[in-house]
Amino acid sequence: MRIYEGSPRQDFEEVFRSIGAFLDQRGMKDVLLAEAPDGFIVQGLVVAGANTGTWSDSMGQVIKETLTFLDDDIARFMEEALARRGQAAPAPSGPAGYYESAFRVLGRYMDEQKPKDVFFFEQDGAFVVRLLMGGQSGSKHVLAEFTRDDVTEMIARGPANRAKDATPGAAPAKS
Repeated sequence: MRIYEGSPRQDFEEVFRSIGAFLDQRGMKDVLLAEAPDGFIVQGLVVAGANTGTWSDSMGQVIKETLTFLDDDIARFMEEALARRGQAAPAPSGPAGYYESAFRVLGRYMDEQKPKDVFFFEQDGAFVVRLLMGGQSGSKHVLAEFTRDDVTEMIARGPANRAKDATPGAAPAKS
């Protein structure tokens, strides 16, 4: 990822955490994320058109939205997140949302794997991750699955893992 050249943190953990925080603010659900040469493409479901008239219209409609996050966008998200976390008082947005926390722990897992490229999708809090791994025999895709319970457990272990810089556990990788 070009975004990290020369920056102090060169990992998926902070990038995905920042994207996750943005998605939490948007209220996006059932997310798909694909790495592109100049950033990331994210698709997900959002509620649009709420409070228009009849009772059924006031609930809004669920639509698929596609967002492109270029390297510059992600750099700005990361700077904003670092500034927000650096405040003495709690951040106005409150504690981290599900996607900010889940993307962070998945990013940490991916950092440990050191993939060339990433793709993942989520449904109801469970994730399927596809990593392009390089090796002496060439490149291959590796899949890992994380249930909602796996992700919740990884999030719960996050503070202790960061404190001792330990490796978080994950569901076994499958190819």
